[in-house]
Amino acid sequence: MTQTATGPLDGVRVIDLSTVVMGPYAAQILGDLGADVIKIESPADTVRVGKFRTTPGMTPLNLNVNRNKRSVALNLKDEEEREQALKLIDTADVLITNMRPGALSRLGMNHADLAARNPGLIYAHAQGFRGDSDRAGHAAYDETVQAASGLVDVANRALGKPVYLPTIIGDKVSSLTIVYTVLAALVHRDRTGEGQRVEIPMTDTLIAFNLVEQLAGHVFEPAEGPTGFGPSLNPGHQAVHTKDGMACVIPYNPRNFRDFFHAAGRPELAEDPRVNGDALDGADHEALAAMIAECAPALTTEEWTEVCAKHSIPMAPVLELDKAQDDEYVRDGHLLDVVEHPSEGSIRTIGIPVKFSATPGSVRRLAPLPGQDTEEVLRELTTTR
Repeated sequence: MTQTATGPLDGVRVIDLSTVVMGPYAAQILGDLGADVIKIESPADTVRVGKFRTTPGMTPLNLNVNRNKRSVALNLKDEEEREQALKLIDTADVLITNMRPGALSRLGMNHADLAARNPGLIYAHAQGFRGDSDRAGHAAYDETVQAASGLVDVANRALGKPVYLPTIIGDKVSSLTIVYTVLAALVHRDRTGEGQRVEIPMTDTLIAFNLVEQLAGHVFEPAEGPTGFGPSLNPGHQAVHTKDGMACVIPYNPRNFRDFFHAAGRPELAEDPRVNGDALDGADHEALAAMIAECAPALTTEEWTEVCAKHSIPMAPVLELDKAQDDEYVRDGHLLDVVEHPSEGSIRTIGIPVKFSATPGSVRRLAPLPGQDTEEVLRELTTTR
């Protein structure tokens, strides 16, 4: 671990006044890219409750979204400590918060309040629903956002059940949206000197994300077909069982299919007229998916990896999460490394997935204990930044 800042955002200060995943994950990414991230949290922050090994609050999720940050414990309801928080925000380039607008106004921390003190501040406000809508004050969780964005409808069409995607996709997509909007606002400020407020509503973000392909025929007015992206809604659109495991095998064109069938020892399927035209017919997706599933057990996952690489057939083994740390691709890319946390002992930390040739990011600090950096950060307020 190094304390030396590196990365394209070296010199940018971010105040993380957010909880749970959406805001903290966005702030963590900015920290990975070199920003000085200061997390302001309550001395009795209930969102850090959960299973832990050694120290209350140091849960797996918090270890994953709070690295490259310094933690300052301040009670914003206390006048003196709130003033210290405001002075910290005065030194910042970016503020990320998901507090409700009413609470921010009561604390003197709405955009107008803070812009008057720090005109160049990028004020990134994330919330469940758009601020000018009749849902503005509604509570929002990942599941409600999946429902409101249409993702549950997509799952219901494909699986026959209105299930939620088994990942907090609304939070994480919104985190990435916070990151790119903050970076765009910083570019604007560098050109003009002007800060601004950026609103990131989770529901709007996920609706836009979902409709890229699922709007389909309704892109046209009047509609030229139904909504829904055919390949994704195909019930057979899933990984298949090989002789010894699972894999994603996606023949993309007629030649891919013919090569696949020959490798599986089924040359008669390669003569099927559905894979001998100039292109595949979308109406055949379900039948062809069933044929892939039927043939896949002919070879092992490793054998399919070699065959598909040879014939340029899109393919990937299914990564089993319990074995991720042993996967060669994961290991060689340092996507999971074992490091020593000062209080939690040996932990696995997730690597930075992007590579910069000139300004690489770095993991400089592991997730702090709540409030562990309060004295250090507040002492800096007495010096010139």
